[in-house]
Amino acid sequence: MAEGDTILRAARRLDAALTGQTLQAAAPNPRGRAEGIERLGGRRLERVESHGKNLLLHCGDLVLHSHLGMNGSWQVYPRGGRWRKPRGAAWAVLAGDGQEAVQFGGPTLRLIPASRLRRDPQLARLGPDILAPELDLEALAAGLRADLGRSVGDALLDQALVAGIGNIFKSEACFAAKLDPWQPLSEVGDEELRTVLEHARTQMLDAVKTGGRHPFAVYKHRGPCSRCRGTVHHRGQGDANRTTWWCERCQV
Repeated sequence: MAEGDTILRAARRLDAALTGQTLQAAAPNPRGRAEGIERLGGRRLERVESHGKNLLLHCGDLVLHSHLGMNGSWQVYPRGGRWRKPRGAAWAVLAGDGQEAVQFGGPTLRLIPASRLRRDPQLARLGPDILAPELDLEALAAGLRADLGRSVGDALLDQALVAGIGNIFKSEACFAAKLDPWQPLSEVGDEELRTVLEHARTQMLDAVKTGGRHPFAVYKHRGPCSRCRGTVHHRGQGDANRTTWWCERCQV
């Protein structure tokens, strides 16, 4: 699933390509037509923003909300350029003066009246964005303690507590902080929680800057731990059974 760093990079690409321009809009795939994507035609794209794993394109009184899930993507091409996927697979095509943004797949693509944005149930439930320019780590750490019986790794994935972290940076941040992702929150100190959140934020901001993934320490790691030579394990965690990777020796 696309994590917050991927969505922030997408927001910046779309912003650079189309913000301030009057859009031409098309929906080659029936999924996009069902959402009324063509209604964005003739509207000016005012800004693009990300919040966690969610992308928001503001076009006057309408906002396009996108969540890419496991397989969705936003791609930017020169107008008339060759796409990497068939045209019929595109849910939305937003064209400006010289470039066009094309959206493929994902669980969520919908138009929201701008007047209802703050009350929208899907967006209102989101916690603070881990990549927000101004982030209160103290308050964020305190918010994670909503259920003290919950494990650290499971809480980090709860988008209502902190938006943007997924399996990759949950595993990587816990490893960097030398924190057991299976440890109950009731046994974790405030400083430890702040440290793991800070690692997640730093790692994700680095990924935004580099434009890609650096080699991971534990995520999908094969072989012994690079830090202590212990065994790296992985298994599902939480109600959603999302896979966590960790070292049995140095994360205790």
